[in-house]
Amino acid sequence: MSPNDFMREALVEAQKALKFNEVPIGAVVVYKDLIIGRGYNTRESDEYALSHAEINAIREASKVMGGWRLTDCDIYVTIEPCPMCCGAIFQSRIRSITYGAPDPKAGACGSIFNLFELNGLNHYATIQAGVLEEECKALMQNFFKERRS
Repeated sequence: MSPNDFMREALVEAQKALKFNEVPIGAVVVYKDLIIGRGYNTRESDEYALSHAEINAIREASKVMGGWRLTDCDIYVTIEPCPMCCGAIFQSRIRSITYGAPDPKAGACGSIFNLFELNGLNHYATIQAGVLEEECKALMQNFFKERRS
């Protein structure tokens, strides 16, 4: 599967969030070309600030892998991860982040700062931005447009 294919799967997850009136962000964790973790925002449903798409996908992937180290895994996220999610990606040792649209208010992969450019860390993930950016951005824009009207 290609990065576009995995991002389409992350968009499927984001659509699930919409059904629960959650901010439509989705994520998938991939190991050897197989999706081993899926997640979407569940903060409102869970009433828990940490229930971001990335955290939920990482939790599922860790169960599948039988541990917290996801060293040979990649994560695909519809929107640029926030500082908390970048911290979780760092802690789980995920090797790469691919995201769709930037988050100019909370993005920690280059929009506000890039966690993985800080000196002294013991793990660095590579970052690819802009995969299916327009689709990812449109999903968010439409969600917030509908909420405002």
